[in-house]
Amino acid sequence: MPLRKSRSNASEGTLTLEEQQSKIDEVRKLLGPLADQLPNFCSDSSILRYLRARNWQSDKACKMLQETLKWRLQYKPETICWEDIAHEAETGKIYRADYLDKYGRPVLVMRPGFQNTNSTKGQIRYLVYSMEHAILNLSEDQEQMVWLIDFQGWTMASVSLKVTRETAHVLQDYYPERLGLAILYNPPKIFESFWKIVKPFLESKTYKKVKFVYSDDNESQKVMTEIFDMNVLETAFGGLNSVGFNFTEFGERMKEDDMKMKALLKAQEEPLVSILQESQSPISEPQSETSSEDVDSGGDNSSPVTAEKKTLSDNEIKEHKNGADFNVVLK
Repeated sequence: MPLRKSRSNASEGTLTLEEQQSKIDEVRKLLGPLADQLPNFCSDSSILRYLRARNWQSDKACKMLQETLKWRLQYKPETICWEDIAHEAETGKIYRADYLDKYGRPVLVMRPGFQNTNSTKGQIRYLVYSMEHAILNLSEDQEQMVWLIDFQGWTMASVSLKVTRETAHVLQDYYPERLGLAILYNPPKIFESFWKIVKPFLESKTYKKVKFVYSDDNESQKVMTEIFDMNVLETAFGGLNSVGFNFTEFGERMKEDDMKMKALLKAQEEPLVSILQESQSPISEPQSETSSEDVDSGGDNSSPVTAEKKTLSDNEIKEHKNGADFNVVLK
């Protein structure tokens, strides 16, 4: 697939399209048989996100991509369905808005003050489900999304440091360059202390995408008018749309998404199995001294980010073929 311009790579500036393509080819060569076995996942646009995340260093981008593949094969995020996580969604702590921003990006609304469970595993699982479905609904020319984070009801007791660290790890290492902008809306003064704790977990590229917006600050409110159509933006964020989160309606939307996901997975299953059957070469790790740092899970062995890392092989992919159609959402 030839390299195409998109809103997320139009501002690269540092490399020409030819130079970017050369880097992509380097990563594909390092990936070896994996690139042929999983062509959709190893598309130009997918590899490009990993290159941007690793400052155009081919070996590090290749390593990051392989770690993502291992995680997806073990965790199978594309197989999570509404019934698995509906209880986590009851309060509207995370949901995909039914409108886009002015650039056509999907919007994930997050309300950490509405936390309703104590399960680290469940909270991360719902976050992953939300990310998968936001990506599923991306338009052809869009790769990124916007997070609208509402601090209504937020206190220091609303979040745990463990969940925050795992969240940062999953989003940065397994969904690189998916975040276009994160808007922190009306964070309380005490959040500044928490932000100082969280910031070291974030890569510089990530926290530079974070904007603080306050309803009583006209200057910061300009961010909202520049990014959103105020007629569709919810009143909670200064818009004119008075319709809030409705759990029942949201659930129906997510069930429709689940059906769309299943249809896409089924459509890809036959060619994927055929490719795997034809391939006999084992997939080996690229030589690199760089590896993703594991997050301390505090002994929670159920955490998706603490699984033992191992070399990806053909047999592993075959074993997980029903959950390996991650090409659908990481195109």
